[in-house]
Amino acid sequence: MSETSARLLNLLSLLQTPREWPGSELAGRLGVTSRTIRRDIERLRDLGYPVHATMGADGGYRLAAGTAMPPLLLDDEEAVAIAVGLRSAAGHTIEGIEEASVRALAKLEQVLPARLRRRVGTLGTATVPLPAGDGPTVDPEHLTVLAAAIANHERLRFGYRAGAGTRSKRLVEPHRLVAAGRRWYLVAYDNDREDWRIFRVDRLSEPFPTGVRTPPRELPAADAGAYVRERMQ
Repeated sequence: MSETSARLLNLLSLLQTPREWPGSELAGRLGVTSRTIRRDIERLRDLGYPVHATMGADGGYRLAAGTAMPPLLLDDEEAVAIAVGLRSAAGHTIEGIEEASVRALAKLEQVLPARLRRRVGTLGTATVPLPAGDGPTVDPEHLTVLAAAIANHERLRFGYRAGAGTRSKRLVEPHRLVAAGRRWYLVAYDNDREDWRIFRVDRLSEPFPTGVRTPPRELPAADAGAYVRERMQ
């Protein structure tokens, strides 16, 4: 029973990553058969976790949104990173998230072990956030849509306003989100222009995934951060 419980927790932890997991990949990660994975998925469903399955070569399992938020499984470093991120979120570039960040931080710190609360507190007292000012803000829902599409290698459509005010519709294969100073950038392959592009997220409107998945493309740079730095020079 203890072995099964530990495996279910590991399976749930994997499913909390925003992507679809083929049964064979889950089986390989956990060192069990695909049949065992199917049984474990049913156990999670019986416990109230909304695990959705899709058929076909690109199908798999994913944890869908349910009527209640399932408990997150975080290791020490992840918990500290989230707590520090929530502390710094107030007054920064994500529109409307300040109050939600405070509420989420209060809930998280309530359940943190004492050793982790001390680490978070030490970081908090040693840092001072720079006031946000009147710079551009980003809709947090846009960030979550973009991040999910990146994780799922799924094409996106969105409206875009260029610096000169010109508006256009874009179809892209999103690669990475890059936070630079007070701005967020989306690095993506533009399908209509057949080239890589950098989009300011605060200039995006109505992003939505198309449901079309594509194999990852190789970015012409060491990483997305380096690509943004090179193009912005």
